[in-house]
Amino acid sequence: MKTIWAPWRMEYILSTKPKECIFCEKPKEDSDRDNLILYRHKLCFVIMNKYPYNNAHIMVVPYYHTSSFDGLSADELHSLMDVTKYSVDCLREAFRPEGFNIGINLGVVAGAGIEEHIHIHIVPRWGGDTNFMTVVGEIRVIPEHILDTYDKLYPIFNKKP
Repeated sequence: MKTIWAPWRMEYILSTKPKECIFCEKPKEDSDRDNLILYRHKLCFVIMNKYPYNNAHIMVVPYYHTSSFDGLSADELHSLMDVTKYSVDCLREAFRPEGFNIGINLGVVAGAGIEEHIHIHIVPRWGGDTNFMTVVGEIRVIPEHILDTYDKLYPIFNKKP
């Protein structure tokens, strides 16, 4: 028998799922730490994935609500890429990952968990992070509490020039 302790999953399982888009609603609130928002740009923001694939899994999200590239202005598209690059730089500084998976899932069949609002996933990777637990047991091990990771990343993302 396998026993894995992942208390954050129960919160998700038992929670009432919001009818509104979380990527539209969370930035309106004044609770960035509670909402795991790391960085606010004029046209997009960076938020941690509450149910991450790996430690420090973040997402870059436009404020504009759309499920695809349609409707995004050239400025919004450029901002998404600029903030994605900035995010990679911040993650490198904080955790020195050996690589990254960066991607966009368009549609449920492509793996989009929140298909109604486009977002870019950035998943830091280290040699050995796809070990036997993930491959054989289909289990992910996240080595640090998400708020501890947030507290390390927030000052790096928001340092004053």
